Amino acid sequence: MPQTRHRIRRSRRTSAYIGLTALAFGVTATASTGIPGRPHSAAGPVAMTAESVLAPCRIAGTMGVQMSEGLPTPAVYSHSTGEVRALNLMIDFPDAKGEGTALDRLAEFFPKTSEWFRTSSYGRLSYRPEAPIRTWLRMPMPFAAYGIERGAAYEPGYRQLVEHIAKAADSEVDFSRYDLINILVTPNAGPSALDTVLSVTFSGNGEAPMADGVPLANTSFVFSRQDDGSGAYRDTGYRVLPHENGHVFGLPDLYTADGGGTVGHWDIMSEDWGANNDLLGWHKWKLGWLDGAQISCASKSGASDHTLSPLAVAGGTKLAFVPLSESTGYAVEVRTRAGNDEAVCKPGVLIYKVDSDVDTGRGPVTVSDSAGASGGCTRRPNVHAELSDAPFRPGETFTDEKAGVSISVVGELRNGSYQVRIIRP
Repeated sequence: MPQTRHRIRRSRRTSAYIGLTALAFGVTATASTGIPGRPHSAAGPVAMTAESVLAPCRIAGTMGVQMSEGLPTPAVYSHSTGEVRALNLMIDFPDAKGEGTALDRLAEFFPKTSEWFRTSSYGRLSYRPEAPIRTWLRMPMPFAAYGIERGAAYEPGYRQLVEHIAKAADSEVDFSRYDLINILVTPNAGPSALDTVLSVTFSGNGEAPMADGVPLANTSFVFSRQDDGSGAYRDTGYRVLPHENGHVFGLPDLYTADGGGTVGHWDIMSEDWGANNDLLGWHKWKLGWLDGAQISCASKSGASDHTLSPLAVAGGTKLAFVPLSESTGYAVEVRTRAGNDEAVCKPGVLIYKVDSDVDTGRGPVTVSDSAGASGGCTRRPNVHAELSDAPFRPGETFTDEKAGVSISVVGELRNGSYQVRIIRP
């Protein structure tokens, strides 16, 4: 069953980019399917102990939930550690001929996308973009003939488009060499993204058309530019691609019908249009970018103390998790203005609820706001202002009275880490 992603936002890019195949950032030792938290080299009783401690915090996915937040991520998605080879094809249509050169379109997204993944994954994902065809790939039918609109189903329009792309590229591309595909459509095909966002990803689709013996199962399409006229597009426009590729790796949409109202700018799967932002710690664990040793599982009754280092800095304990049931729990992490988090205006301890029973786009994650109805601390364009000051500071406490859980920020250390106390029944 195809997993369909819709898009709402965007961000970053700079000047022309030619040497794609030379991009190999921070390759890790192994390439997994994103099964998170697995220690690298433990064995025997030590490994069993580590896994048993984390087991209550590995909330499971639910059958029938689309792109569940549960662990582990199903193997139908692209692996999210090690080297990932991304095929990039720039396409246009008889009624929408490419604007500028195909390499100009490619340069809107690279090398920024590769750099974003290198930073967010602490070097555990080496995103290697390749473009074996460096000119516009002309489709045989006008754009309108494919019937593509926001939320368009995979059948029949997209299937026909994918088949046409595969046929047009077949003589120059070996599709079996790639882990994912990016279709970079000429921006003049279809309406402005300010009116209707068409960018979409079909992921984990085992029934996709075949090419070179493999299903084209993990494919992201990027259409018109989400340029709000602020002059920031050259720096921010690329970010729609890491968002769409997040779906290829199995991550859900965190925005809802209300936009970024449940997560705001704290994850690129919520808001990717505007200033740079990172992924939540839960997603980094889910993708295999955090080890089990970096997760602190608060599953036992009573009080427990946790020292968390900033999410943007490699090493240290990154995430405390408070399981409430087999499908829900609270995640606790430290967010600062560093790494991909350039828009953070109030550093501190971010607390959010994860629910693996909730479908993509329906609010599987909800951030707790330490300063409700404050209006936030940022006025940057395309950033959800209300949740921008959501983190908790020393002396502040989050309480879920129904669950009997309290999470208090005890203090901030000189090295930037925060001390957190969790009390649960």
